[in-house]
Amino acid sequence: MNRCVHVLLLLLPLLASVAQADERSESSGVSPADRLPDGKPSAKILLIGKAPDHPHGTHMYLHTQRLLARCLENTPGITATVSSGWPSDPPVPDDVDAIVLYATPGAEFLLDGPGSRDFQQMMRQGTGLVTIHWASSVYRRNLDRLGDRWMDLLGGTWVSNDGLHTGTSRLKQLLPDHPVCRGWEPYELRDEFYLRPILRSGTPLLQVTVPQEDVVTGWVLQRSDSGRAFATTLGHFYDNFRIEAFRKMIVNGILWTAHVEVPPQGAPVDIPESLLKLPPAPKPQ
Repeated sequence: MNRCVHVLLLLLPLLASVAQADERSESSGVSPADRLPDGKPSAKILLIGKAPDHPHGTHMYLHTQRLLARCLENTPGITATVSSGWPSDPPVPDDVDAIVLYATPGAEFLLDGPGSRDFQQMMRQGTGLVTIHWASSVYRRNLDRLGDRWMDLLGGTWVSNDGLHTGTSRLKQLLPDHPVCRGWEPYELRDEFYLRPILRSGTPLLQVTVPQEDVVTGWVLQRSDSGRAFATTLGHFYDNFRIEAFRKMIVNGILWTAHVEVPPQGAPVDIPESLLKLPPAPKPQ
């Protein structure tokens, strides 16, 4: 008996240290299995686009998602998968940490589309959500039916098409200390700005100024299920994704929603110039 007690006393410090390690992993949002040997977290990102539906050089959904995937993979431990539409063959990868949608209005695409059931289950499990430009919206005709559920997940929305302004403005950081704003400074940006976004539980993060009006163009949400959301209504012109500061803002947001620590200098987004060029316009059929 005394010998057993002695062994138990020797094991207590070890058991305590294991419990503390587990507690640290849980508090960071990363399980022990999601850590690489060097201690960096790993994450799986699913980027969804679709076929073009706007003039060439705008709303370049799939091309842009492939570009962002290359940027994401500059961060060790990140696996980025690009899908045209909701994945079906192969299906959604296991253990996705964040979904990035750049497509038509996200409320209809995700809540009414073929992946609706899987998507809502992933949201209940705390999967992150990022929406870019038009994907950060709901059609006016579906606002009453989908709006509440959509804003519960995203923190806000733009109602398509309730007000547009194309022009140039300084992109302002409303929360400069937020991880999404790391590594880039405010700058002049030409884009199609969505006016009068509706913010419910989201926190305003980015802002531009159009004639006689300040407009929120990005917000973040920490959901009660531990999931996070980052939405930006920017991203109409493909040229903006060629700007390092713009790519860094988007990729920072993706990493944050996936519970990956954003470096103080922001996410690394350098990729070869050949990959940044606007691809040739498709030939008329």
